[in-house]
Amino acid sequence: MGKSKQIRSNHREVELLEALGHLGGSARNAHLAEFLEVSEETVRRTSKSLAKAELVWRVRGGVYLRSAEADDAGFARSGKRTDGKDRVASAVAEMIADGSCLFLDGGATTAFVAQSLIKRSKLTVVTNSLNVAQILTGRNDNRVFLAGGELSQARWGTSGPETLAFLQQFSLDFSVISADAVDEHSGFLIGDTGQAAIAGLALKNARRGIVVADRKKFGQAAPFVVCAPELVGVVVTDQIPSPEFQASFAAWGVELVSVGKKDAK
Repeated sequence: MGKSKQIRSNHREVELLEALGHLGGSARNAHLAEFLEVSEETVRRTSKSLAKAELVWRVRGGVYLRSAEADDAGFARSGKRTDGKDRVASAVAEMIADGSCLFLDGGATTAFVAQSLIKRSKLTVVTNSLNVAQILTGRNDNRVFLAGGELSQARWGTSGPETLAFLQQFSLDFSVISADAVDEHSGFLIGDTGQAAIAGLALKNARRGIVVADRKKFGQAAPFVVCAPELVGVVVTDQIPSPEFQASFAAWGVELVSVGKKDAK
């Protein structure tokens, strides 16, 4: 049996291979670190081990799955996912009908949403994320439109005036945005000004705005407000937030969907 056929037992290696699968087979080290909530050094160390096993290729600043075999060999499922992002993604996918026109941003949780949407057909997908484009292109008669603009190494997505102008062309049924933080007073926050502007425009132009945020994002801080919180239709998370957040969502008219197996008190 060749090295590429070996089952990986190290949990970090399994998680990194799963993450690459969710992200379309390749990703920047910085995006993998955000996705897995580990340091970039951990990503580099783990990818080096996987490269020795001939499961991935390492390039400057990023990692690629070596072949389709890596998906079969590496995904020795532990039954475990990062903070319920898979359940959040599945819930969002259930909200989106075949034939919808939607925007997906370049957030880590949004990549899970893209993976869950592969069962949908005839979608018109607008995105500024290279990972999202990779995941959904060429599947089930989808049409994928990738926005131009300046490419960010950190998020592997585009931003800038060209990106905003591109988004203005589309009438969106849904926009799916991954928040970096959720504040009970300010609403939904993102740490990058360019990405915040894109998310705000996408939510404004959509018939239904969806924000995905795992429980760790609630009460965190980020510098840029995405939009008036009333523009968001629904928040999908993996655990019911505090009563203060619930009251804020109710005041803003935002539906709260929790998909935790059992919501902790």
